[in-house]
Formats: sequence, structure tokens, C-alpha cells
Amino acid sequence: MNGPDQGDKAFPIDRVRARPDDPGRRPARRRHLPSLGSFATFEVAAKHLSFTLAASELNVTQAAISQHIRGLEKALGCKLFLRKHNAIELTSEGETLLEAVTSGLDRLSDAIGQLGRGDENATVTIAGTYAGASHYLKPMADAYRALHPEARFTLLASDENDRLQNFEEVDIAVICGNERSEIGHNIVPLFSEIVDPVCSPGYLARSGPFETPEDLLRAEFMELHRLHWTSEAINWYPLRWSDWFRHHADHLDPPAPGFVTNSYGLLVEAAVAGQGVILGWRHLVQQQVAEGRLVRIFDRPLDSGRTYYLKLKPSAHRKAHAQGFVAFLKEKSRGIPLNG
Repeated sequence: MNGPDQGDKAFPIDRVRARPDDPGRRPARRRHLPSLGSFATFEVAAKHLSFTLAASELNVTQAAISQHIRGLEKALGCKLFLRKHNAIELTSEGETLLEAVTSGLDRLSDAIGQLGRGDENATVTIAGTYAGASHYLKPMADAYRALHPEARFTLLASDENDRLQNFEEVDIAVICGNERSEIGHNIVPLFSEIVDPVCSPGYLARSGPFETPEDLLRAEFMELHRLHWTSEAINWYPLRWSDWFRHHADHLDPPAPGFVTNSYGLLVEAAVAGQGVILGWRHLVQQQVAEGRLVRIFDRPLDSGRTYYLKLKPSAHRKAHAQGFVAFLKEKSRGIPLNG
């Protein structure tokens, strides 16, 4: 920072108004104004009403402060201080200038503090499971950015670490459950956890039709491995084919799955490739269904009784795009029932 005794170079700061009782004076143009250092020195001196204390704060001599103030008064054509014995006071012009300088320097400081933070404020960080991030959040983020290209997203995924939602940089976390979710300002319900039997159109044409649960016994079943559900991040009871049959046809026992994996993404890829039928979580396969790569075999859903929520951190309430994305998700989720 330049000291107050380094001269008065012109600095583009807002104009100083002419005194209303002096028609001969004109407003100063920005290029003719004294340096920013002069105004900063004046503010410090006016704050302390002491050139000595101002010199101490700015780490210069008292003589330099006096010289700087005299130069500023000469440039502005008015007295800013009344010099008294062992004391100084602001003149009316000094009080007017102090108000303007304080406001201007505060605004300048705020603006500097915001420099380089545009991308940070436009970035929304969201935490979820791998399947949720890849099959739900990523397509939704892409659709939102098509409408708001300036928005940025960071997606953090984990099937092992439930504490991911509490990371400082996370604005929004997608969580599932009932007992740990109290709806309010920071917990936004989205939709119920519902699954349907789905497969590719090609598989349905080759192996169908499937009109009843009995017909479905001819299908090649694919399922999530129990390891997927025993992680710290996914610690509730899973939905499996045995649950679906128990709900819709409890007299039938489904055959052993031909393909099992702890990755839901691999299950979806296998189903799209026509390798069998899977339980499709509605929010995770809605894009594939909308594009015709997967089809619901029949209208026999299974509702787990659990609900998916958005957990909002304080940072989400301060970011326009975080709030916009929450509203976007709620709008796009209207096709999935919300029972809880």
C-alpha cells in the first residue's frame, strides 16, 4: 500500500459535489481527483480526530499526515479540519466528505472481496450415492445447465461414507429415510422410494409378454448384491426381488438371479443391453424410460415407505443457483409420487 506521503496521483474515485452556496465551483471530474491514498489518509485522521494517532496507524510521521491533509484541502478548495490547540475537529465540508469516503471505501472493499468468487458462488456442490449421482443428479444438472449455462456443479459420490453429506463444501445432500428426516427449512422432501420391474424393449419382445407375476418367472433376473446395502452410506433394508414378489404374488418364489453386482450402474447397463429384468428405482431409471431404452413391464410398483429428501446446508440458502436447482428438482420430480 502506498504511504500518504508519496504524492497525489489522479485516481478514478466518485466525484465530490460542489458546495450548494458556491455557484462558481463545479463538480470535480474523476480524472482530476486526488489520489485514493489521500482519501484513505483523511478517513483515518477523521476517525481518530488526531494526526498523531493517524500517523501511528498508518506507520508514517505526523508531518506526513499534515502534509497530505493540506494537499487534499488545497486540491478540494476547502478546509476539512479546524485546527485547535492540541485538538482538531471536522468542518461541515469534512463531515460531508467523510461520509462519502467511508461509503466509497466500504463499497470498494466489498467489491474487492467478491473478485474471483463468481465461479464459487455459481458452483453448487451436491453429495449422494454413486447411483444417485450418475443416474439422477448428473442428468438433472445437465438439464438445469441447459437453461442456466453460467451454473456450475460439483457432484460428490460415495456408497461407503455417510459423513460425506456433512463436508463443509457440500451445499445439498440427497438422503433417503424417514426416522432421520424432519421436514423443514433445511429438509426438502422429493419423492417416495418406488421401484418397478423394467427391461429393454428388445428383451421384452424376445422373452415376453409379461402380463402377470407368473409370466415374469420366465425372465432372467438381475439384482443388487447385499454388500451394496451394508455400507455406512446405505444402511437401510434394501428392496429385492423377494420383496416385490412378496408384495404382488406371495405364493411365488423368484428364481436365483443370473447376474448380481453391488453397482447399480452396472445393473442398469445390463438391462439396457437386453440381458434381463431389474428393479428400477423410478428416479434412477427415469431418463432411460423417457428415452425408450428401458420400459416398465407392467403397472405393479413397490413402494418401500421411505422418502428421498434434499438436505440443505446454510450455504445453499445463500446461492441463487442452489435455490434454483432445488426448485428445478421439485418440479421435475412431480411425476414420482410423494407418499410421506
